[in-house]
Amino acid sequence: MTATRMPLAKALNESLRKAMEDDPKVLVMGEDVGKLGGVFRITDGLQKDFGEERVIDTPLAESGIIGTAIGLALRGYRPVAEIQFDGFVFPAYDQIVTQLAKMHARALGKVKVPVVIRIPYAGGIGAVEHHSESPEALFAHVAGLKCVSPSNSSDAYWMLRQAIESDDPVIFFEPKRRYWDKGEVDTSTVPGPGLHSARIAREGTDATLAAYGPMVKTCLEAAAAAEEEGRSLEVVDLRSISPVDFDTVQRSVEKTRRLVVVHEAPVFLGAGAEIAARITERCFYHLEAPVLRVGGFHAPYPPARLEDEYLPGLDRVLDAVDRALAY
Repeated sequence: MTATRMPLAKALNESLRKAMEDDPKVLVMGEDVGKLGGVFRITDGLQKDFGEERVIDTPLAESGIIGTAIGLALRGYRPVAEIQFDGFVFPAYDQIVTQLAKMHARALGKVKVPVVIRIPYAGGIGAVEHHSESPEALFAHVAGLKCVSPSNSSDAYWMLRQAIESDDPVIFFEPKRRYWDKGEVDTSTVPGPGLHSARIAREGTDATLAAYGPMVKTCLEAAAAAEEEGRSLEVVDLRSISPVDFDTVQRSVEKTRRLVVVHEAPVFLGAGAEIAARITERCFYHLEAPVLRVGGFHAPYPPARLEDEYLPGLDRVLDAVDRALAY
């Protein structure tokens, strides 16, 4: 089958459809995922084709959604639970951290809880309060959870398939501002990297930009802009936030000798802090500059009209590159 060009949102829809066709134990559940097809239409048409017993419109109760998903997983199902917006996940945080993340270890490996929690996250759509958050570090810190985020349509399709097939609980962060970005998807051939492997999105020699989810496109745009000034930037798409593929980042940094980590979440205690620390430990004698971080500010997410000032953009990324190259 040849590759088809489709938006990231459509790739997720096709991924869910294929998973449900292949395995009758795969269920989709969440607020408005059935008749409406989800706020972002990710589940559009699934209830019509698979029925109300497999595509379940739930009450507006995130704790109940995840608690029910855990129970279903214990009975052999593979539930895919949608949290409608990133800021709505916190009522379910107790279930996720104290139950979902710990059951496998608590049962000495005898119990598997294959739950996927899909969360549209981050900003860029001009949404109101509680609809534009980047809470990934809160989940990546929790042992027992896997956290991933695709940046393009192909990864959205295949990473969701791989997450559903995984026996581990996976928090699947979907970059909502990239839902409408189109890309090539070949549904017949699994691409190279595994679910928790990073990939080199662009080759370069002067500095490495490491990012995931919505910021990968921003970093690619920054690399294209830097090329006009004679600078060669390598872009690493991390894809997985927990675990992190430090080996791929290390190989890149040993080549470029500089690293800038970029994410929308606040820099303070964000994923970039862990990456900076690990790469400093691993690459101390290769680095020609400190590892720098670019991210959101340590403040509540602002009103939509101030969003562009808050979110990391081309200028802030390129400024960090300039500082790294100045050492």
